[in-house]
Amino acid sequence: MPRYSGFGLAGRERPGTNGKVAAVTDVARMASEADVGDEPGVSDEHRAADEPRAADEPRAAETNRERVSRRQVDKFAERRAQLADAALQTLAELGYARTSLREIAQNTAFSHGVLHYYFTDKQDLITHCVRQYEAACVTRYDEIVAAATSADQLKREFSVAMAETLRTDAPMHRLWYDLRNQSLFEESFRTDVLEIDQRREAMIWSIVSRYAELAQISAALSPAAAYAILDGLFQQALLHHLAGDQDAARDLAANVVRVLDTLEVRVSGATGTT
Repeated sequence: MPRYSGFGLAGRERPGTNGKVAAVTDVARMASEADVGDEPGVSDEHRAADEPRAADEPRAAETNRERVSRRQVDKFAERRAQLADAALQTLAELGYARTSLREIAQNTAFSHGVLHYYFTDKQDLITHCVRQYEAACVTRYDEIVAAATSADQLKREFSVAMAETLRTDAPMHRLWYDLRNQSLFEESFRTDVLEIDQRREAMIWSIVSRYAELAQISAALSPAAAYAILDGLFQQALLHHLAGDQDAARDLAANVVRVLDTLEVRVSGATGTT
């Protein structure tokens, strides 16, 4: 599955300087990168050659303003993505309650002032981080679904993949469950958490529905119920894994197989259940 790794980005508060001055300097430098005049590879001659005739100047000026504005927006979004990527490790290690923007700044290559420039507050940053991470994670089983030619193959590879992500990405999964619990109290990012949860449900249903198709059965479960069962197994295994249980991942894989084996099903097209 796709994973984030680039935590060594430039921009750390410089030693020996006042933190506020360094932060302002960093903000000014980063904001200036959105200026179209700094665009690499465009010479003055090319700009002069592209200047419109007088009759077209009003419309050309408007177009240029739109282009500059669009580039600034793109630069801003790109920088937010970089900052979120860099902050993920700290958030995953400390959790929501123990993490502040200042704490993130101390553990990443960006100053406190830069974080405040690009994010309104901690909730804004954390929500952006999780949405960015989940955008990649919800596709982690797509290749397994697409490549499976039998129900047994899908069941085997899916269970192995769940166990593997438990081992390799436990801190990030812990952060997700932390935020989902926090959304019960923090209304500000409840909508985002619900949206992510729906995408995760769709991810699990793609597995279950494809398994049923390959096995020529119809799962007598709703997408929400299937998600609740498999997500519950994963969260329980995560807790055991974090507590030092060396068999947690293996037990998870075995339980996933059992769930797929024992789902209440009916033969496709039949009126009764088996």
